[in-house]
Amino acid sequence: MHIDARELENNSVIEGDICIVGAGAAGISIALDWMDSAYKVILLEGGGFEYDDKVQELYAGKTTGQKYFPLKSARLHYFGGTTGHWAGMCAPFDPIDFKKRDWVPNSGWPISKKDFDPFYAKANKILKLGPYNYEYEYWYNELPNLTAFPLDDKVVWNKIWQYSQARYGDLYKKAIVESKNIHLYTYANAVDIKADDNISNVKEVIVKNYAGKTHKVKAKHFVMACGTIQNARILLASNSQAPQGLGNDNDLVGRYFQEHLEVASAELWLVKPFSTNLYSWEYGVTKASAELAITEEIQTKEKILNGTASLTPLSLAKYQKPRMETWQNSDPRKSLENMFANWGEAAEKAKVEKGNIERAFQLNTRIEQAPNPSSRITLGGEKDELGVRRANLHWELTALDKYSVRKIYQILGQQLGIAGIGRIRLNEFLRDPNDNTFPDSTNGGWHHMGTTRMANDPKKGVVDSNCQVHGISNLFIAGAACYPTSGAPNPTLTLTALSLRLSDFLKNKMI
Repeated sequence: MHIDARELENNSVIEGDICIVGAGAAGISIALDWMDSAYKVILLEGGGFEYDDKVQELYAGKTTGQKYFPLKSARLHYFGGTTGHWAGMCAPFDPIDFKKRDWVPNSGWPISKKDFDPFYAKANKILKLGPYNYEYEYWYNELPNLTAFPLDDKVVWNKIWQYSQARYGDLYKKAIVESKNIHLYTYANAVDIKADDNISNVKEVIVKNYAGKTHKVKAKHFVMACGTIQNARILLASNSQAPQGLGNDNDLVGRYFQEHLEVASAELWLVKPFSTNLYSWEYGVTKASAELAITEEIQTKEKILNGTASLTPLSLAKYQKPRMETWQNSDPRKSLENMFANWGEAAEKAKVEKGNIERAFQLNTRIEQAPNPSSRITLGGEKDELGVRRANLHWELTALDKYSVRKIYQILGQQLGIAGIGRIRLNEFLRDPNDNTFPDSTNGGWHHMGTTRMANDPKKGVVDSNCQVHGISNLFIAGAACYPTSGAPNPTLTLTALSLRLSDFLKNKMI
């Protein structure tokens, strides 16, 4: 069922059993899991079914620290969320990502990879992926020409990705709108959360829109699924009862903002061409491919973060501008056009340099960011048109981030040399071991994580292992905001699995 909140009578009261705030990957995944149940599900979406620049403007904010994308264009604010323009890269986190690592400050999840596995399998289906199998051997037998570089698998392994074309807005709109028990309210922007006098139970969420309408939503349980930045922003802005914001007794809401560092880091020159499709990818065609990753044993030995290296033909890569340069328009549609235009231009120029394509590559890093409490979301002094203070992002990297990127390519260079198949040339920004800075050309993956991190100790996290906000019995956070660490893979598969795990927990609470 679909209701446009702009058309409701002002000050309407909306009631249900569970209220999900946000209709992106996390929120829609949870809603689908409750479809055809005996419970009334309220699904709130701040935008409509199409892009609206006035609604998108609600995401605008300021950034400081390491150069970042304009916040307005870093997320999409309509039904389906940022799956409206994602690349579809999916891989599960590795077992080490959940572990406490003594060389990674503030690492460690209160749950393990085994806790995720059944929900990863379920998430694979929602994302329209293949089987929940990310082993190289399986895909080597499934697809042609996936020969791997002959490297020591005790040091370097092939991290497999599957590719989803799931645009949640297109894929699940009909099912949600036609559902009898899911009530989708569009143009219903959450602006405040009201709790009881003890601030131990949420009573209602206040929503507003540009039509000048204000409504109240009441439910037994509330799930914030607005994305990493907006989840933190709404909690911080809900400060009429708790001056520092809801769930923020220990000054943790908004801290530990994490991104994936995606940066061109080195060149790989093979001794001779190596025929394989394993390390290449074409959107809409490739079912599975791999990136080079460092084993858990070597990560532990060298005390580095988890990251991967992908290959782009050097003849193409040298004409591609960093995404941090092409994606600087606050309108996400124009930034997307700029990026695609550069890619098209690079492809045309690369056609005349076919001689290098088969043996010269740019190595691109995708690596987790070390959890850093100074990397954070705060509220600025300016308010949006609905009266909510805007989010400010301070993105701050550490020496461990830089050391890890450099060490990964030293390890890969050694292994490629030992195998006799090629040599690696580090990019200039990695050559000085005493330089811990990153260039402005360092890309983020648009992968926002960590601002309401998970820990069973309320002094170390905002939510517990079931994604419940500490001290508030019926308020939950869904999505990558809960990640204590960010792993190397893109977050969508894992955030979908975590959301389904939360959904399962809520179902048991309803019994």
